[in-house]
Amino acid sequence: MPKLNGYSKKDLLDIYKKMALARRLDEKQLIMLKQGKAFFHIGCSGHEASQMAAAQNMIPGKDWSYPYYRDAALCLGLGMTSKEQLLSFLAKADDPNSGGRQMPQHYGHKDLRIVSQSSPTGTQFLQAVGCAMSRKWENDHEIVYVSSGEGSTSEGEFHEALNWASREKLPIIFHIQDNEYAISVHVSEQTSGSSVFSMVNGYDNLSRYEVDGTNFFETDLAFREAIERARQGKGPSVIVSNVVRLLSHSSSDDQKKYRKKEDLDKDKNRDPLLVFEKNCIKNKILKEGDFEKLRNEIIQIVDQDAEWADKQNHPDPNSATNHIYSNEPNLNETPSNYKNEKIVLVDAINHAMHEEMKLNDKMIIYGEDIADPKGGVFTATRGLSDSFGDKRVFNSPLAEASIVGTAVGLATTGWKPCVEIQFGDYIWPAMMQIRNEVASMRYRSNGSWKCPMVIRVPVGGYIHGAICHSQSIDGYFMHMPGIRIAYPSNAEDAKGLLLSSIFDPNPVLFLEHRWLHNSTAEVPDGDFRIALGKCKKIFNGNRITIVSMSYMTVEAIIASKYLEKHGIGVELLDLRSIKPLDLDAIISSVSKTGKLLVLDTGAYTCSVASDIISKISINHASVLNGPPSILAMPDMPEPTSYGLTKGFYIRAADIVKEVFNMLDIKGISPHDDLPEPEPHDVPGKWFQGPF
Repeated sequence: MPKLNGYSKKDLLDIYKKMALARRLDEKQLIMLKQGKAFFHIGCSGHEASQMAAAQNMIPGKDWSYPYYRDAALCLGLGMTSKEQLLSFLAKADDPNSGGRQMPQHYGHKDLRIVSQSSPTGTQFLQAVGCAMSRKWENDHEIVYVSSGEGSTSEGEFHEALNWASREKLPIIFHIQDNEYAISVHVSEQTSGSSVFSMVNGYDNLSRYEVDGTNFFETDLAFREAIERARQGKGPSVIVSNVVRLLSHSSSDDQKKYRKKEDLDKDKNRDPLLVFEKNCIKNKILKEGDFEKLRNEIIQIVDQDAEWADKQNHPDPNSATNHIYSNEPNLNETPSNYKNEKIVLVDAINHAMHEEMKLNDKMIIYGEDIADPKGGVFTATRGLSDSFGDKRVFNSPLAEASIVGTAVGLATTGWKPCVEIQFGDYIWPAMMQIRNEVASMRYRSNGSWKCPMVIRVPVGGYIHGAICHSQSIDGYFMHMPGIRIAYPSNAEDAKGLLLSSIFDPNPVLFLEHRWLHNSTAEVPDGDFRIALGKCKKIFNGNRITIVSMSYMTVEAIIASKYLEKHGIGVELLDLRSIKPLDLDAIISSVSKTGKLLVLDTGAYTCSVASDIISKISINHASVLNGPPSILAMPDMPEPTSYGLTKGFYIRAADIVKEVFNMLDIKGISPHDDLPEPEPHDVPGKWFQGPF
């Protein structure tokens, strides 16, 4: 039986069928768009051959894919059906990509290991690297495919991914489908030398291929070699497929406005379906009639599938809020088994990670400077790499997006990353990953994919830390659905909350105030957990409710003890976690006292405190017998100079004065037995620094 590049007549017909199916789906979807049955379309026409070449060399359901929005043909090649793609296009309930939650052409299929795709360009690269890390560790010869257009290679995360992948010799294929246009901007305006292939030169262990992406057979050979190389553990590859874009960027674009007619005509002559037909006919494997018959069959199939998909149910409106968080019940608190000795908070964090590392072989810890002998700039990870080895506890590149992005890929493959961002002030390069990937993974995939992970972040005051070492970041993340936030005030809670965060099926942001790192408390041995979303009542009073968090709880305890001496009973609630928020406990307390003062570690505007006040004032105003109040930091960065920082932080004396004001108490002022505010950004004379 004659073959072409190892493919039989039957194989070639199947390949062509899927390429033509992708093309016809583009055509049909644009018709349905004009009919008002959908709202948006972005097509793969012109990219079919390179995508089918990739799919032919992958093992569906075993290898992993991180596609981009033009990868319709790839997904068909891996086993997705035209019905499934149409369900996604029409945002129907049974859409396997997202259950109608995502835009069309944002692919995801759990059974086929097509990992849920979001909209930001380039974020998939680091996630694919994280997935490839786990594939290498498990030594199962699986490979990871990740793709984008040439425009996305301008993103820094692309280069971060290449750096990590090449350094670790990971089994990953980067497929760059270069159609020369990033929406309307030509590659010559974006890419050095107008060549992605040249741009990626210089990475060790990285193999490069540049192919005519309109020619299936040429591209197939490149993928065949690159994937075999990856399976053998020889490292990553970049395959640059020079393709054509036969449609405008999307249904909201018109490429005739910025591309010349002769350029568009030239692309039509390079149509990958025509190139495939010519190669098969030239080599006498297939005839024109074979293709014509198949094209007619496909038109009928797509028409029937579209009619069927149009009749399917839309998602139930009552399901709109499903899958923001896991529906697993919250973990119960475990009994305490106290040691006699006290330990500092940073050691309690270390103990928690040590406990879970012993229990879970798939828990890993990484971040900047966290391996021994350094053990983290605040020593939180000291001794862990010595105890568990540098395969499970290791230093990351100095790149925060890389830390979080790779953690997403690891988490989706069943590993449990607990990563550290060295300072809260430097979390912002990872913001795209946290907001658009970590927090939305479960929701956008309709519960099919999840990425439970812990991001540890030291925050708050730092000795002479000034603008970029002293931020409290909690307010930025409060309104981010899909992520939990723990914020302990003492060593005991730090261990219990961190262990609960590690066990939580949702991603958790674990905040550690630096002023608390050396604070001491008795801490239980072993597996000790505190449920997230359950505050702690420290004092039981009836005159006023004070709600605090993290370091502010320390000042609140000092103030509450002073007020108690003056006969003013304070009900002090330590939040411990701010997402979920124990609003029921706050309402119950304020129903008793009628007064509410909320203390915040961050700036006043858009703070956790302002959120609590708004919820109580709007929905439970009847329990208040006076206006609530907030004490928070001013809306400004912290500077260095003593003269500029004087009065920046909230102290116990400030709390006492505010309580006197709220209760209209006259003739009493804070006495000498209240600690004097320190002259700089340190909490008190007892403080020896966070190291």
